[in-house]
Amino acid sequence: MHLLSRSEEIVLLAIWKLRDNAYGVTIREEVGRLSGFPWTIGAIYAPLHRLEKKGYVKTRQGDPVRERGGRRKIFYAITEIGKQTLVKTREIQDEVWAEILKMGPERA
Repeated sequence: MHLLSRSEEIVLLAIWKLRDNAYGVTIREEVGRLSGFPWTIGAIYAPLHRLEKKGYVKTRQGDPVRERGGRRKIFYAITEIGKQTLVKTREIQDEVWAEILKMGPERA
């Protein structure tokens, strides 16, 4: 398992949430909603490609769409290892934050 970058984590969470409707535009919209600021489409595809290379997401092509000039949408789905990695990432973050919070406000 690799640790996730923050952008990979947010993109992966968006894909998990969107389920069968996770493609570039919807992922970008959900990531913007989750993070509270707009992301460029390039900022979405860089982590998507890394996640796919690591095996955390898989892709499938949709049917050709007339409105898109006959191009197909690429849909993303989280894999089981992707889900496990997200859970492990959350556990690590919770553990680290718990230790920081135990230090008290004067040391944190």
